[in-house]
Amino acid sequence: MAEAVRAVPPARHPWRLWAALAAVAAALFIVAAPARPALPGDAEAARALASVLFWQARLPRAAVALLAGAALGLAGALLQRALRNPIADASTLGIASGAQLALTLAAVYAPALAAASRSGVAFAGGLVAVALVLAATWRRGLEPVTVGLAGMTLSLVAAALGSAIVLANGEYVMSLFIWGAGSLHQQGWDVAMSLAARLAAGGLAAAVLVRPLALLGLDDASARSLGLGLAAARAATIGVAVWLAAGVTGEVGIIGFVGLAAPAFARLGGVRTPSAVLVAAPLLGAVLLWLTDGLVRVVPLGGTDALPTGAATGLLGGPLLLWLLPRLAMGERPAPPAASRRRPHPWRAIGLLAAAAVVPIAIALVLGRDFDGWSLATGTLFVDLLPFRLPRLVVAGAAGALLAAAGTLLQRLTGNPLAGPEVLGVSAGGGVGLAAVLLLAAAPGSTAMLAGSAGGAVAVIAAVLSFAARAGFGPQRLLLAGVALGAFCLALIAAVLASGGPGAFRLLVWMSGSTDTAGPGEAAMALAAAAVLIGPVPLLGRWLDVLPLGAAVGRSLGVAVVASRAVLALVAALMVATAALAVGPLSLVGLIGPHVARLLGFARGAQQLVAASLIGAELMIAVDWLGRVVAFPYQIPAGLVAALVGGPYLVWLLRRDPGRRM
Repeated sequence: MAEAVRAVPPARHPWRLWAALAAVAAALFIVAAPARPALPGDAEAARALASVLFWQARLPRAAVALLAGAALGLAGALLQRALRNPIADASTLGIASGAQLALTLAAVYAPALAAASRSGVAFAGGLVAVALVLAATWRRGLEPVTVGLAGMTLSLVAAALGSAIVLANGEYVMSLFIWGAGSLHQQGWDVAMSLAARLAAGGLAAAVLVRPLALLGLDDASARSLGLGLAAARAATIGVAVWLAAGVTGEVGIIGFVGLAAPAFARLGGVRTPSAVLVAAPLLGAVLLWLTDGLVRVVPLGGTDALPTGAATGLLGGPLLLWLLPRLAMGERPAPPAASRRRPHPWRAIGLLAAAAVVPIAIALVLGRDFDGWSLATGTLFVDLLPFRLPRLVVAGAAGALLAAAGTLLQRLTGNPLAGPEVLGVSAGGGVGLAAVLLLAAAPGSTAMLAGSAGGAVAVIAAVLSFAARAGFGPQRLLLAGVALGAFCLALIAAVLASGGPGAFRLLVWMSGSTDTAGPGEAAMALAAAAVLIGPVPLLGRWLDVLPLGAAVGRSLGVAVVASRAVLALVAALMVATAALAVGPLSLVGLIGPHVARLLGFARGAQQLVAASLIGAELMIAVDWLGRVVAFPYQIPAGLVAALVGGPYLVWLLRRDPGRRM
């Protein structure tokens, strides 16, 4: 693999800019003293308290920001060099999410282990996560975009699994949520000393690895001819990077994208040699995180830092990825081809799919659990439970059908069978629109919430298609652009959640994707939306068949490409907005439904859309039932359960040999 970044002219006098940023960060540290109410008593006691807060809270916090940023910058530089991947860091490879999931599991199921060695647990989780990502993308030669997509998908799965564990153990919800957001609050020097020791050891290990890292910049054959053991060098480098990043996660939670930004800014500033990058990246990482933490403390209302620093760094990651994507000069493999096998009687098969829906519907209505074990609801019990079970079944089924139909439209629009509303960030965009409505209106109605969600979804679809058209993105690069937009939108949502307020709780309920509060009104609205939005689309089957062939072919066949894409994008956004209100942003049913329909031989656009809608409805009904019974008496929201199914499925698709037929 060749170097994966296009030559970019170095900035003039970059060190002056970086020194200026450091000065701004120092100024923010000085002016960001928290406002405190006047203390009763003499002025001497007030001065003593101020001194304690400065030496035991503010100064340790600044030290932690500098040390954590430096450790993440060094980890990012090591990962990017070892994998020859300019978008590799602890966030894009799933290392931070894997470490957080491991710590969540330990906190819930093995608290003694978590207390004994938080860093060891985090390191194990991060190591497993990066091993899974590399194993999933090895057949594709560790292509940078494929690795990034697999890593960020694994991050979503780990986050969903962690949320499911937390929701199944309610007493841990608040503490784990606050910790995972990446807050730098300190009450002493213990964390700073731990990070200092870790950074010193990591820096020493990086110095030992300078020569292997220089050879890793060559192609594999040249590196081997010079005596480098590629597997051992990569394993050692990745191990050091995971140890650094997981240590930061274990101490302060997830701090995203600093390891991506610091080496990128170093290279853009003219730093080229591996040893120079290993020096510049930690320094820039320290400045970036210190600056971000200072901004967090100054900007929010009242001078307080309600927004955790980790959430603030997440807001930088999505735009940074989008900015880097057009500058990545690596080859991409083509999108997996559509199935060549076609069913001789597709509409008969669709009828069988519809009939098969009886099975999950019957199970969801009849089979359940109580405190005595499994039970079948019959007779009077069935009648009593029907008003509770039937509405959530209808909502789940309608949401699944809408997401799968939207996924079919997006795959046809982009010509990419791995696209989906969740993968492209459309569902998360709907969440941003919903958050805006909840913040601006005290008690918004269903119409206002749907309008806000639709507006956010439309904006993300328009942005993804615009990036694809202007930057000439290939299929996988397009997916990573969508993932970047989704990460940015989710960071915005996290910022709203962390800031509190009357709309934060409703937004948190939406994020979980729960249907347990669905009533007859919600069921009727979801069913009507599915009928209105999905029903007419098969009549546009010619558009669905022609658009994947490209704009030039579409025009030659008499299709108004721009207008047809605009109409289908708007319909897809409305579908996603309606469904996401019920099951949240991370279900991945919009990916699974269309792909399974294609594998079953439904190749024509109208046939695939109808089959995918049925598959999505049946899948969502099934996972909603699983979420109801698997952790009884707790309930795991349907959106989280579906994400646990869909995430591994997407990683499996990425792992498949690109030469094989889908």
